[in-house]
Amino acid sequence: MNILKFGGTSVGSVESISALLNILAKENQQQEKPIVVLSAMSGVTNLLTAMAEKAALGQDYSEELKALEQRHFDVIRALLPAAAQNPVLTKLKLYFNELEELLQAIYNLQEISLQAKDLVLSYGERCSTFMICHIAKQKFPEAVFADATQFIKTDGNFGQAKVDTQLTDFLVKDFYQTYVGKLLFVTGFIASNDANRVTTLGRGGSDYTAAILGSALNASEIQIWTDVNGMMTADPRIVKKAFSLPELSYIEAMELSYFGAKVIYPPTMTPAFLKKIPIVIKNTFDADFEGTYIRHGAKPSALPIKGISSIDDISIINLAGSGMVGKAGFSGRLFSLLSREQINVVLITQSSSEHSITFAVKPTDAIKAVNLISKEFDLELQANKLQTPEVENGLAVLAIVGENMKRTPGISGKLFHSLGRNGVNVHAIAQGSSEYNISVIIAKADLSKAVNAVHDAFYTSLNKTLHIFCLGTGNIGKTLFKQLQVQMPFLAKNNDLQVKVMGVSNTRKMLLSPDGIALENWEETLDAKGEAANLEDFVAQMKAMNLPNCVFVDNTASPQPVPFYQGVFEASISVVTCNKIGNSASFAQYEAFKNTARKFGVDFYYETNVGAGLPIIRTLKDLMMSGDKIARIEAILSGTISYIFNHFKGDAAFHEIVKEAQEKGYTEPDPRDDLNGKDFMRKMLILARDAGYAFEESDVSIQNMLPDACLQAPTVEEFYKQLELNAAYFAKLKDEAEASKKVLRYIGKLEDGKASITLQMVDENHPFYMLSGSDNIISFTTDRYKERPLVVKGPGAGAEVTAAGVFADIINVGALNA
Repeated sequence: MNILKFGGTSVGSVESISALLNILAKENQQQEKPIVVLSAMSGVTNLLTAMAEKAALGQDYSEELKALEQRHFDVIRALLPAAAQNPVLTKLKLYFNELEELLQAIYNLQEISLQAKDLVLSYGERCSTFMICHIAKQKFPEAVFADATQFIKTDGNFGQAKVDTQLTDFLVKDFYQTYVGKLLFVTGFIASNDANRVTTLGRGGSDYTAAILGSALNASEIQIWTDVNGMMTADPRIVKKAFSLPELSYIEAMELSYFGAKVIYPPTMTPAFLKKIPIVIKNTFDADFEGTYIRHGAKPSALPIKGISSIDDISIINLAGSGMVGKAGFSGRLFSLLSREQINVVLITQSSSEHSITFAVKPTDAIKAVNLISKEFDLELQANKLQTPEVENGLAVLAIVGENMKRTPGISGKLFHSLGRNGVNVHAIAQGSSEYNISVIIAKADLSKAVNAVHDAFYTSLNKTLHIFCLGTGNIGKTLFKQLQVQMPFLAKNNDLQVKVMGVSNTRKMLLSPDGIALENWEETLDAKGEAANLEDFVAQMKAMNLPNCVFVDNTASPQPVPFYQGVFEASISVVTCNKIGNSASFAQYEAFKNTARKFGVDFYYETNVGAGLPIIRTLKDLMMSGDKIARIEAILSGTISYIFNHFKGDAAFHEIVKEAQEKGYTEPDPRDDLNGKDFMRKMLILARDAGYAFEESDVSIQNMLPDACLQAPTVEEFYKQLELNAAYFAKLKDEAEASKKVLRYIGKLEDGKASITLQMVDENHPFYMLSGSDNIISFTTDRYKERPLVVKGPGAGAEVTAAGVFADIINVGALNA
């Protein structure tokens, strides 16, 4: 025989009650008929509480009462034929009349006792159970309504009554024998004391009713029907990737339930635990789903943890002072005091020095607890042996749970790494000696981010999610989005990574979406739904979204985003940029960015600052981290200048090659912005700084390759005229190089603490001799690469390779978040 308990959402509407009846039709085919335990309709218990509180304050509650009555009557009229409605409506009307009289009495007294409140709340279960029982009679004539106050007996602790197990077992068995062969519909949540006064079983009381009946009658299993697919790895409202767990041990389920998993409540499991009766969590709205089995002897799991649970509103009280050190019985005195006053302590942690104790309570209990402590320890406080208790509000508890934790090293390290990397500060930590649970207290505002980050860290079979916010929708930005869209399936399959674009902005419009922005039609979406671009608002909204594993991607060449980098790092968000301006401004700024990123445990990647998609920055970093010493760096880091000198041969005139480069899109609108060497200088400056030199812009000497007349020309058109007028100057350079079997190269060099960019002639023995197209090339001469330098060569310009470099940096952030 099975016990089937249906929660508020399962009895909350015409559709859900119809689904419930279909489930019963299958279950009722078993040899022994099930017992059905029902909660009040969803929201009704809260409504009854609100009405009682209004009545006690002398406020009008009639509208709520009328709505409550109408809600039940609407279900009757929808699900019962007209001929069968009258007796049910009459009985329900009697219930509502009794409730109205009770509320009127509370209104007249303008106070409400716990006993009266229990009686008010009991009408929720009575009405729903009586109503559904009579609806079920249309399909199951053997259905019988059973008021649990007749056979579940408790003490007189109203609101949280303790069950008299021995007497209740006897009465349940007796009642069941009286109705053998009947389909019992039992009120959940309510019971009665020795004086037959109605009591309630506290939070999750209907689940508890089911467990009490299952234990007394040695049921085969207890089924808890709710609105989710069993126990999940995390709250699916917070973590979209949460998945159902097929099986849990009693201890795992209790730990998860205690720390906020509202699918089932800890007291529910105690009677089942003692009798080793399986509990099954099933979904009324997906009846074919197998659900989660909570049972004795659950099979071993490969998962490092079973689930992540949380309590979203908690306060902690810090108690410290020398009077606690070595004082036997201090903790007992403290917690006995709180227990006597019905203050539930959620979590406790104490320093090894015994100088301080921190414990967590519900926010509603915090002030009461502080007042009690102040009175109890008044002498110690006056003598300064204890400090005044401190309360911290606006906090939450996050707990990871699983039997495998005690056999798996590194669990706590992974937990704290995932929290720290996402800027989640831990206020307190607790771990039981059984190692089934590690609990941390964090800011309530960080809970969603923390749970998602921890879920990504532990469930490696799922794709990690990087949330990216992109500035710039020019050639590089557009190309990056195309590459992301094409590469997404590969990343999911081979890197267990999902990159989700959460925000896009250009100089005209910006759009941020909590659901992400689809890459298939991002341009249309930005145009249709975007608001006027405001960089400060964009960054502020990105921070406010407070998502885990965030990356701020700057695909611009503008100075405007750079001042925001510091604040982005401080919000524990990584930065990926192809914008050279930030790293090539003052050394103080460069150093501040590096130090802030390191301090807040995030990444600052800018591989595309030097050589587009070529692995130059990463190669230099790897050489230095491995202990190699840089003797010399030589480089050609301008794709534009590289193209010009690679094609400046034979009969070609210099001004013609420059014009050709501009027409192919290799130069800026004003070619002098490339040919004056400033861009090259910024790249050499960044390399020098990454090599360990505290260089400023003035420390890089630049040999000007253009005559002054060309540089000082007022327009681009005039510039080309001056180039043509100076054709002999350039021809002479070319002829001289060709005569000595050399080629012209504009080379940057870092050696002996000096950086320079000069126009040189190199022969075939030089690694830069055989250069083609717009390629960049860099040569590292080090202690290990002394005789034959390490050379990196390839395309150093273009949207495709630059976007690919940005893409690689984003993926590297994802790899470190794994």
